[in-house]
Amino acid sequence: MSLQKYLSSDYIKAANTLKGGRRCIVAYVESYDDVAFWSQVLRQWETPDRYFEVMLPSRSSLAKGKKIALSHELGPELIACVDADYDWLMQGSTPTSKFLCESPYVLHTHAYAIENLQCFARGLHEVCVKATLNDRHVFPFAQFLTEYSETVWPLFVWSVWAYRYDRYKRFSLSDFARIATSLKIDVQAPQKALDELRKQVNKAVAQLQHRFPEGRKTYAPLRQQMLDMGITPQDTYLYMRGHDLMDNVILPLVEDVCNRLRRQREREISALACHSQQKQNELSAYRRACASPQEMIRKYSGYTEAPPYLLICAQAAQLFATDETDGAALPKTEETR
Repeated sequence: MSLQKYLSSDYIKAANTLKGGRRCIVAYVESYDDVAFWSQVLRQWETPDRYFEVMLPSRSSLAKGKKIALSHELGPELIACVDADYDWLMQGSTPTSKFLCESPYVLHTHAYAIENLQCFARGLHEVCVKATLNDRHVFPFAQFLTEYSETVWPLFVWSVWAYRYDRYKRFSLSDFARIATSLKIDVQAPQKALDELRKQVNKAVAQLQHRFPEGRKTYAPLRQQMLDMGITPQDTYLYMRGHDLMDNVILPLVEDVCNRLRRQREREISALACHSQQKQNELSAYRRACASPQEMIRKYSGYTEAPPYLLICAQAAQLFATDETDGAALPKTEETR
């Protein structure tokens, strides 16, 4: 039976010693889609004496996922890089949350998932530019997502409360998503969608207050704890379930904006062409040069100013601020949890 099935930090350390040269730190991730993101993060901490190898937790099977990544004997030579999901927000109230928050060898997104970072508001215009080669601003992404976040914030706190106090079967992530992400956005009049969403959120919050009267004493302290963690009403969208946000809100919105930008550019080409052949040639060339909005948003890496990403970097800096004489990682501080 292959010893690779039982890889541990000590095993990798011994292998590094035997082969000499640069020290390899193995980073386990949840899925293939996560490799590029975590490779980009960890590359910042490579040195002449240290490099990283980002991979799935098993070389002998297709097993993957958060639990598999966290189940190994982690240490200075073997770390796990995972989505935070709600585990960071749980602040140690479950075994998985406790391990994620306290182990110095687990790096996590702080945002719910990598998808949330790909939805970072200040970069969505860049995504549209890369997809359409048109740099006109036709939609205020940052303003919209700020107001969207403020609108769903009270319901989001209730969602976290339901998981913190074991009421998630009565108000699940899917229940939250059905309210928070079921909106049809008109690019030319986005306020209508926000106004309707506000009505739905207020109605749901009133129902939850009635359904869970015990929340009168615990809701406000939880909300304050989340604020103390740096989670603000203005960036709620970074901490809700990522695929709900991406599939139901951000991607349809970006696609609508890109369609508008493409039509705009095509009208310009048609107006400026001297004859029909030139028009067809230019339109064909432009369409070939454009890209899928979905492809561009998945490849997007302009989230380096997002608050959760800065927390990832702070956590990584603490982990890799090693003593060069013995390679021992410094203890993790509260600020990087």
